[in-house]
Amino acid sequence: MTKAAPPSGTHGHDDSELAEFGYRPELKRTLGNFHTFAAGISYISILTGTFQLFYFGYGSGGPAYWWSWPMVFVGQFAVALCFAELAARHPVAGSVYNWSKRLGNPHLGWLAGWMMLIASIVSIAAVALAYQLTLPQISSAFQFVGDGTGTYDVATNAVVLAAVLVLFTTLVNAFGVKLMARINTAGVFIELVASVVLIVMLAVHITRGPQVVLETNGTGTGHGAGYLGAFLVASLASAYVMYGFDTAASLGEESLNPSRNAPRAILRAIIASFVLGGLVLLLALMSVSSLKGDKLSTDGLQYVVLDVLGPTAGKGMLWCVLIAVTVCALAVHTAAIRLAFAMARDNNLPASSVLARVSPRFRTPVVPAVVIGVLALGILVVNIRQPQIFTVVTSIGIIMIYLSYLGVTGPMLVARLRGRWTPAGEGRFSLGRWGLAVNVVAVVWGAGMTLNLIWPRPAVYNASAPYHWYLRWGAVLFVAVIAGGGFAYYWFVQRHRTGVLAEHRLEVPPETSEPTPASD
Repeated sequence: MTKAAPPSGTHGHDDSELAEFGYRPELKRTLGNFHTFAAGISYISILTGTFQLFYFGYGSGGPAYWWSWPMVFVGQFAVALCFAELAARHPVAGSVYNWSKRLGNPHLGWLAGWMMLIASIVSIAAVALAYQLTLPQISSAFQFVGDGTGTYDVATNAVVLAAVLVLFTTLVNAFGVKLMARINTAGVFIELVASVVLIVMLAVHITRGPQVVLETNGTGTGHGAGYLGAFLVASLASAYVMYGFDTAASLGEESLNPSRNAPRAILRAIIASFVLGGLVLLLALMSVSSLKGDKLSTDGLQYVVLDVLGPTAGKGMLWCVLIAVTVCALAVHTAAIRLAFAMARDNNLPASSVLARVSPRFRTPVVPAVVIGVLALGILVVNIRQPQIFTVVTSIGIIMIYLSYLGVTGPMLVARLRGRWTPAGEGRFSLGRWGLAVNVVAVVWGAGMTLNLIWPRPAVYNASAPYHWYLRWGAVLFVAVIAGGGFAYYWFVQRHRTGVLAEHRLEVPPETSEPTPASD
């Protein structure tokens, strides 16, 4: 039996957007403005991304790789502006999935949601592996497997540490959004303070000027396009960081006044990440004692922090990085749960009625939290003896996120060109006359960076022996299999079942006509 819509009350206006999708409100609205901002910025996670990928960017493009940070920001900011406009209009769970479905069609929406879901599960595992980059730098006691010199010591230990983090994020998410929000907010506050402190401490130790970002370290040698080829490879280090800002909108059904707060949270998250992350990267290059040697392209920012700040302050900062990694993994897991819930609510996943079930005690989908955690643990196992394959899988995850974003900005552009796009009402965020230009930039950027991400370069997909063609072409092959195979399953099986499940469907009461007065 279809349940009736709840009576309008405090959140009546917040729930009105759900009615357009035919959903009844089920999740508990407890998140305020800072909570939604924290969700977006913790997914991007300045300290996680920059500390995890600096070594790759520097090793591939030298100090001049820094310019990829503002380049990626400009492109992703255009995407974020489009998403902010959508968040003002449709602040619903599983934002990318529901937006793509609304702007395009159910088939495109399913594909965007499917790729985003798989990418999110992979991202949980990838973020969790960042523990290995930090904890053994703090103390060798965290190298539980061997002494770090064995062939598989580092890779296996990384899985052990990552598994602990995935178990933590699973338990926290299973116990409700309020606990998640408290931990996430505290972690983000620490991360923001630590980022500012790190910027100040690096600034007082600078040894060279900002012209350092013009040095390439000869990395263009061997590339057919010279330094441009090296820079495009190095730019992946920034592209792998600046995404996930849509999480603020994906928590829209658990937020207060989401149509106003979510757009602000999306834009504030990406702007804060750009400013703080850019300063950390710049000042790290300006303050490190030497730009020579292998440490910068192997140990990355962890080495810089210990080199510049010394062991005591440096390790204190690495503990803050550890907190940032923790809340980043928590935010990615949270977003994945909301996406799975949104797709299952439409009966668009296997065992949808189970996955879409909301715990009456915690008012959150518990089963997706556990299932996603188990799948992330399964993906981690690949890293034990095949870290190169895991690198390919991680890159595929990022590519699918960019493709999912294209699955929103592309149909949005078509809707604008056909005059079918209606922004939110007065007083809510809108791009106005700039909407078309920004949307074009978002689509062109998304297509260009997706091509750059998926290009089968050995430097990205098979950087060390053993060399195999399937590793080099792994991204192309895996994306084709995941997207093609997934959509084939949807087309032949799942689409015949799709439709809002009865227990989640909004029951619209029949209109009652005024009684006709009796004739005299």
